[in-house]
Amino acid sequence: MSRFITAADGVQLWADDLGDPAHPPLLLIMGANAAGYTWPDAFVGLLAETHHMIRYDHRDTGKSTHAFAENPYAITDLAADAVAVLDGFGVEKAHVVGMSMGGIVGQLLLLDHPDRLRTMTLLCTAALFGADSPEWAGPSPELLALWQELGQPRDRAAEIDWRVRHWKILNGGVIPFDEAEFRRMEERIIEHAGTHTEFPAHAHADTSGLVRGDELTTVRIPTLVVQGPEDPVNPPPQGEHIAKLIPGAELLEIPGMGHALPSAVHGPLAEAVLKHARL
Repeated sequence: MSRFITAADGVQLWADDLGDPAHPPLLLIMGANAAGYTWPDAFVGLLAETHHMIRYDHRDTGKSTHAFAENPYAITDLAADAVAVLDGFGVEKAHVVGMSMGGIVGQLLLLDHPDRLRTMTLLCTAALFGADSPEWAGPSPELLALWQELGQPRDRAAEIDWRVRHWKILNGGVIPFDEAEFRRMEERIIEHAGTHTEFPAHAHADTSGLVRGDELTTVRIPTLVVQGPEDPVNPPPQGEHIAKLIPGAELLEIPGMGHALPSAVHGPLAEAVLKHARL
């Protein structure tokens, strides 16, 4: 059932849930500029067999409030949004899975709201700033070039083509890329949002509250870090670095995985999340 949840400053967050509400709750937090339907239904369905699944549209995505120009915000505000979603569903404590920027939000929850967490899974992400980081070349040049086109005006067909091209790069070069699979997903997201034009607000959000990497050594919530060996955004050893910072964290690498959720990774990723949630 979908609903709107009121967060800070009157922001309306669209959210939906799947599975038995009597089951343990599991909150999914997606990456930058990505709506809740970026979590594939097939993957969510695997988790919903044993958990009450909750996913939502970040502000400035999907059906949630779009008002960054009038009311700019920080990435830290997105962590407060996640707590508001839990409140909106009457959830006291949840398992949480955060992907990419959602993993940054997840780390903020580990530091500021551990009382709301059962377990945390950090997926395809990097550590908060401030901790000694491993040397790396950054996102791939091909990806950086494409990001220069973020927010440029395009008609609906061209926008879908651009998004699919983006996903092909994010997918990495090992797991075969199913263009039709990602095209269907983006068509659904655009239909859900009611528009194909969205300002990439999260790329402009204030990041000053993220210099807290050294604090990750204080985390006591059971944490799983999933690293994609073909991830062009946060390649190894980014996941390994987080796992070393968080006491007791487990590191998992899914063979062939990049920075996307093709059907080939749904099974092994869901299995890992469910095993971790049983701790």
